[in-house]
Amino acid sequence: MLASEARVTVLHMKLAIELPPAQADKLRAEAERLGLSVEELARAALTDLLSTPDPEFQAVARRVVTKNRELYKRLA
Repeated sequence: MLASEARVTVLHMKLAIELPPAQADKLRAEAERLGLSVEELARAALTDLLSTPDPEFQAVARRVVTKNRELYKRLA
């Protein structure tokens, strides 16, 4: 198998990060305010961040769709 063909599936990832005290306090306070654990809040924030398309990607996708609109209509 060529290196370019290799595929890795990550089922679970454990992550440890170091936050400055001010950020850690803010994270704890926000988690408490929302009734979540710090881990749940961090996971939700990452999920939200990773599910939001990059603005540059959105701009390119719009250009491609606009450029190929007629082709897409004919293929439909």
